[in-house]
Amino acid sequence: MATGILRVDGNEVVDADGNEVILRGAAIGGWMNMENFITGYPAHESQHRAAMLKVLGPEKYEFFFDKWLEYFFTEADAKFFAGLGLNCIRIPFNYRHFEDDMNPRVLKERGFKHLDRVVELCAKQKIYTILDMHTTPGGQNPDWHSDNRTNHAAFWDYKDHQDRTVWLWEQIAARYKGNPWVAGYNPLNEPCDPEHVRLPAFYERVEKAIRAVDPDHILWLDGNTFAMEWRGFDKVLPNCVYAMHDYASMGFPTGPRYNATPEQNDYLERQFLRKAEFMKSNNTPIWNGEFGPVYANPSADADATSINQSRYNLLGEQLRIYDKYKIHWSIWLYKDIGLQGMIHTSPDSAWNKLIQPFLEKKKALMLDHWGRDSAVASEAEGVLRPLVEWIDKVSPSAKETYPTPWNTERHLLRAVFQTFLAGSFADEFAGLFAGLDERALEELARSFAFEECVQREGLNEILRGHANVAGN
Repeated sequence: MATGILRVDGNEVVDADGNEVILRGAAIGGWMNMENFITGYPAHESQHRAAMLKVLGPEKYEFFFDKWLEYFFTEADAKFFAGLGLNCIRIPFNYRHFEDDMNPRVLKERGFKHLDRVVELCAKQKIYTILDMHTTPGGQNPDWHSDNRTNHAAFWDYKDHQDRTVWLWEQIAARYKGNPWVAGYNPLNEPCDPEHVRLPAFYERVEKAIRAVDPDHILWLDGNTFAMEWRGFDKVLPNCVYAMHDYASMGFPTGPRYNATPEQNDYLERQFLRKAEFMKSNNTPIWNGEFGPVYANPSADADATSINQSRYNLLGEQLRIYDKYKIHWSIWLYKDIGLQGMIHTSPDSAWNKLIQPFLEKKKALMLDHWGRDSAVASEAEGVLRPLVEWIDKVSPSAKETYPTPWNTERHLLRAVFQTFLAGSFADEFAGLFAGLDERALEELARSFAFEECVQREGLNEILRGHANVAGN
């Protein structure tokens, strides 16, 4: 039994009896907020769903996505997760499940069908859940994971986008108030406010609105610029945990190899402390809401075993640092098609077999960021490099465009390759499903069922070893 709703006490999260609870787990990203590298489609979720609706028609469209949401997380997933000693799942969701842009402020009750189901499944296994609005009206950041088909985070420029977001959080808070297994609400994922002052102001507003409906649950508040910086934050709100995201470039193909040198380990700790400075100086709890390497495919990379061991070692060192500072964390990610998840669809599944040729095209054309593989994208790289050099020559300030972690190359990849070019392939991907009956569609959805998936054992053993710390 949960002993009441969790709350913040100084720099700790505690239960109703005052006992410290440290939340450690993963996010089920790619589920109620679909992402291209997680499930394989190109570009953005809204484009993908629109293309699938055209191909399947309304009835088969509803049937397929309902089955897919069902199979993606079941009781078997919750039991497996709890069996690793993990006690919290972050649930990213797209606001479009609950409200339509052309019918604003009208709640779509059916959007709660699977969210309620997963919250309850987790509660039965003594797993807390954090509800994360990963996608807002207008887009709170310019990236694909906010289902933003532009380069502009319009959320910050239009009051109505913010009003609708506050309204939706009021509806969600009203539904889950009093639920002791909901650890709280994550109002915005990885916000990017170029002015740095509108984000803290929005947090003050949404905190008051949620408290008026649900005075008890914790708010988990991401820092600015993809949860990496705190300029403009000058106060700590009550019963709130502040969140950073701590991805390490050494965990990605475009970064340097991790060799566990003292210099690399010192760099990892310094990066963590820089992102956590606001929390440490204000004596608040620290939540690392996202982190984690991606992994090489043994069937496509002869050096995959060595690469993956290096990335397991990197993850282990990050977790050692998090243990040292006794922070809360949520690794990205629980389930996908084989790039990063704790478990993933089988290469022999109906889903992977159907989309594999398209995945190869995506890699060759660099259509998604996390699936980038320069070794098979020589033609695309040959187009990109001269354009980056030319822009940096004629406009040296271009690489300083916000979001500041992005250089000219990243901006071009986002705007040209991963938005314009990737979006042009949405219909082609959906065409893979043309003519399929409900039986075939259900088989594809079942590819994501726990019983059909492959466990990434090296990753899961590392997580098991760091799941239980003092306070849990």
